[in-house]
Amino acid sequence: MAGPARQSRTSQSDAGLAQLFLDMLAAERGAGDNTLSAYRNDLDDLAAFLAARKSSFASADTDALRAYLADLDARGFKSTTAARRLSAMRHLFRFLLTEQLRRDDPAAILAGPRRGRALPKVLTIADVDRLLTAAKAATEVAGLNAAQRLRALRLYCLLEVLYATGLRVSELVALPVTAARRDARMIMVRGKGDKERLVPLNDAARAAMAAYLAAHDATHGKDGRSRWLFPSFGDSGHLTRQHFARELKELAAAAGLSPRLVSPHVLRHAFASHLLHNGADLRIVQTLLGHADISTTQIYTHVVEERLKSLVRDLHPLADG
Repeated sequence: MAGPARQSRTSQSDAGLAQLFLDMLAAERGAGDNTLSAYRNDLDDLAAFLAARKSSFASADTDALRAYLADLDARGFKSTTAARRLSAMRHLFRFLLTEQLRRDDPAAILAGPRRGRALPKVLTIADVDRLLTAAKAATEVAGLNAAQRLRALRLYCLLEVLYATGLRVSELVALPVTAARRDARMIMVRGKGDKERLVPLNDAARAAMAAYLAAHDATHGKDGRSRWLFPSFGDSGHLTRQHFARELKELAAAAGLSPRLVSPHVLRHAFASHLLHNGADLRIVQTLLGHADISTTQIYTHVVEERLKSLVRDLHPLADG
């Protein structure tokens, strides 16, 4: 009985095997929707390539997977994208082997593209001040109707909270309305892997949240409150990451900054870099960012190194004047 059962499982389509793998990631590793979507896209692309070679997840060999990596390079994909897709392949085929859906792991010996770890784009404190000033000014423009003022207050609130907390954009737009309680000094954030962490709020962020929520209630009434702090009419019920990113780029242009260099993720980097530059401990920043591994936070060590150099230069008694 065991033989035919295994045969029927291994004869599943690539879509079926991919779904089994994604179900495992969700159930056993707590993968979120964004992670699952990224894996699905990567595996769909691999499946299409293999199908064109009359192969599949169940039958592909190492040469076929090497050919796929070469195809990614020929299509002009960055090494970071190729490395991510190689990681997806490795996880998939390791899963198929573990579940006895294959008898071998053709991805085990694959070598990934060499890549350096790029330093994150970082805005200066002056740049962030320009963004905040422009966002604040937009809320005070004369002649705004209620809807326009509410939208301006929402963007200012988003910006203040993002720079005060360093939240991932997906965490920010999905904040519950309870985060705006008047006495809230900390907010509970549900991050990657459904893990929760406490993040402190500064006075500027709390004031921006209060002003935005007051305007929302004046426009829609308290009975019209959503469970989300930043509600919308989309499927998710809250503002989308893409919508916020577009508004932020428009604000950057209005503030005289290059929209290309400004994004929610860049502001998250600014939060971490500015904290470290002002003496924060790397482990504290790791906790605030919600990084499971300190190695992820260590991309910011260049900030720490520069600060240490400046301290020695400015404070050492034998330093050149």
